[in-house]
Amino acid sequence: MVIRVYIASSSGSTAIKKKQQDVLGFLEANKIGFEEKDIAANEENRKWMRENVPEGSRPATGNPLPPQIFNECQYRGDYDAFFEARENNAVYAFLGLTAPPGSKEAQALAKQQE
Repeated sequence: MVIRVYIASSSGSTAIKKKQQDVLGFLEANKIGFEEKDIAANEENRKWMRENVPEGSRPATGNPLPPQIFNECQYRGDYDAFFEARENNAVYAFLGLTAPPGSKEAQALAKQQE
């Protein structure tokens, strides 16, 4: 399974850049493999991302903004969903991955199952 993060390398928005760096930095720090898909430099990436963000996850007006996160072709969420999962120690579940043994998330799951 490959985590795909759709970003915009040439975004003029500081907020979008910060959110993208936050997601990518977390994945790198936790050694979670991922692919960056640049929607600014590649029209196919932009088109694919826009077509595959579910209706219920789209903004009321305009197009979905990066970063958008997928596990292979399965939509996982946007930055806000990622941030909430991170705050709840549930990023691996959010990404559709198994938490590594000893991680906070794995420990929390073990406690829930007791």
